[in-house]
Amino acid sequence: MNTLTFNPLAEKLSFDADNMWVELRDGRKLSVPLAYFPRLLRAEKKQLENYIISGGGSGLHWDELDEDISVKSLLLGIGDRTRYATQFHKKVS
Repeated sequence: MNTLTFNPLAEKLSFDADNMWVELRDGRKLSVPLAYFPRLLRAEKKQLENYIISGGGSGLHWDELDEDISVKSLLLGIGDRTRYATQFHKKVS
C-alpha cells in the first residue's frame, strides 16, 4: 500500500501590495492573495513582516495581528474561515 506524504514546510515569507509569497523548503513559491486573510489585508507593512514560522515550518503566526495560518491549508486553497473574516467579507460586498 502506498501513502502520500504531504508535509509542506515554509522557509520564508515576503509581501507585495496584494499577495503573500510563501517560499517552501522544497523550492516551491506560493502566492496567496491577502484578501484570503482580512487581518493581513488590513495590516501595515511592518506588522506583516513581524511573523514567526512555527511548528518547524508547518505554521505561520502574527502575534500582533492574532493570526495563525497552516501552510498545508494554503496549498489546499483554504482562507480565513473565522467569524472575523465572515464579517469582513459581508462589509466589503
